[in-house]
Amino acid sequence: MTDATPGSGEPDPPIGLDLVAPEVYAPMLRRLTLAAIGVGLGAALLAAVWVSWPVALLIGLVVGAPTVGYALALRRRRMWLSGTSIHARRLFGERVVSLAAATGVEMLVYPARLSRVVLRVTAGPDVQIVPLAMYTDAGSGRELHLLGLRKLADALAASHLAAAVAVSGVLVQQLRAEARDAGLGERPLYRAVTLVRAKDYVSPVVLTDTEVAELG
Repeated sequence: MTDATPGSGEPDPPIGLDLVAPEVYAPMLRRLTLAAIGVGLGAALLAAVWVSWPVALLIGLVVGAPTVGYALALRRRRMWLSGTSIHARRLFGERVVSLAAATGVEMLVYPARLSRVVLRVTAGPDVQIVPLAMYTDAGSGRELHLLGLRKLADALAASHLAAAVAVSGVLVQQLRAEARDAGLGERPLYRAVTLVRAKDYVSPVVLTDTEVAELG
């Protein structure tokens, strides 16, 4: 059932939360799939010179199937927000995590040459990672689109968790910075990355409540 905005009487349209729109890399995945099928067939034909056809076909599957499976999994993967619920579609099945029922909300930074900022939502046994931004050492990167930020901030603000409300404030400030095309130094998500980089961490870092408050 689709969530509805209180008092509106109509369901909210789903809002995509993919940092990179699936349409962007779909052509590349199609080429990868075709290339993997071609390599698999080539391996099968080559193997058939020395072994029986059943064994040759098995070799072809072993060579090409993993890449084809990986490409299909990426093409199927989607994430969206419907009301206050995050939906994550995977190769098999779909996970739904309700922000209203969240028992934990955290911001994490993965420091590297391509640093990532993500939201980690825990609801009972379920954990969902939502990508918020990624930045290179050179200062370029990609950030969650404005509508995604706004809807995610609204959903977090309705939570009973103080941490969720604090993260919502950070996303609102990020939204305002993106809307006015502010420099990276004025964007909270980029400041989260510089904060972690300054400490020379190499493993994922969970921002403390104080650090999240400072970003907002």
